[in-house]
Order: sequence, then C-alpha cells, then structure tokens
Amino acid sequence: MKNEKEPNKLRVMLVDDHAVVRAGLSFAIGNEPDMEVVAQAGDGVEAIGQYRIHKPDIVVLDLRMPNRNGVETIAELRKESRSVRVLVLSSFAGGTEIAAALTAGASGFLGKESSFDVLMDAIRRVAAGEQVVHHEEAKRLASRLASQLSPREIEVLKLVGSGLKNKEIGDALHLVESTVKVHLASIFAKLGVADRTQAVLAGIRRGIIHLE
Repeated sequence: MKNEKEPNKLRVMLVDDHAVVRAGLSFAIGNEPDMEVVAQAGDGVEAIGQYRIHKPDIVVLDLRMPNRNGVETIAELRKESRSVRVLVLSSFAGGTEIAAALTAGASGFLGKESSFDVLMDAIRRVAAGEQVVHHEEAKRLASRLASQLSPREIEVLKLVGSGLKNKEIGDALHLVESTVKVHLASIFAKLGVADRTQAVLAGIRRGIIHLE
C-alpha cells in the first residue's frame, strides 16, 4: 500500500550550504505523511543538477550560498521549468535580496526562525500555487511586485477570471490570439504561477482583480 501512496506525496528538494540545516529539515519533512525529501544540494550549481534528475514539486533554498547564490539559482531553476515552485528559507536576507528573489520567481519567503509547523504549511501552500511570505519586508515587496502587471495584463487576467478562452479574450480586447498567449505567459511569470486557475487565484488574493 505504501508504494501506491508515494506518488501523492509532495517531493521536496533542500538547498542549503549547511549540512546540519538540511539534516534538520529533512528529518522534519520526513515525519510529514504527505511529503518527502527526494534530493539535497549544498550550493546552487549542485541544485540545478539535482533538479534535472529528480524534478521535485518544490525547492526549499537559502539565498546565501557558495558557487551560485540563491537568486541566481532561482533564475536558473525557472529556466529549467517555468512551473517550478521555490520557497526561500533564509535568516539574513536584506530588502534587495528579497526583492531579487521574488523577481527571479520565488513563490515564498520564510525566515529560518520560523517554526516547523509554519514551514510545513508554507511548503504545502507554495506547492499548491500560493505565494507565502512571512517576512514583513517581503510582504511589502511582494505586494509591490504584484502591482507590476501592466494595465493590459490586468485586463487579460480579469477576462480569464470570467471564464473566457484565449480567442474570446482576443475578440474582447481586439487582440490576435497569439498576443493573448504572450500576455498570459508574462502574467504567469510575474505571479509565479503555472496555469490560468492559479493566476486568477493569485490575482484575487493579492487584490489585483475582483470577481463579481
């Protein structure tokens, strides 16, 4: 029966240059019935290689690492897969680093002082397509970044939320369908989501759109 349930578990990769931190996180995650650690890496370069092999559902990483820092690693992971979920777990990041991480495509930010319960909840929420930030400066930056959707992109997102298909959106906004697809790709990237449903949910949560 165990093997039948394995595919339903959230597959997590840990990236931190401190082995003790990885060991503690791995132990905690291993005690959760719905998740498992499938890979670990001590720096950003190793992380990319491990990601290609294991294709985890979510990557939990530190920002300050040797060889390739967290922001660079996030950007490389996004090149590997636009749907990759990245949760930053860091204690010493400043505003510039946080902004860079969110801009690069991180879906969440937690301080290492967070409890294991908070971390496990954040992993589940980020894996489900939510943005999770428990750092006050990160919250402000996330809100500001979300507002960077262009007016046209907000219009497209509203129509997606209304249930319109790409061609219908194009007709409503007098755009060709290929242009609608370009706008959607940009929206997904800016919101750090993988599909239309997640984009709409993210837009509602962040107050970008309001559905009647």
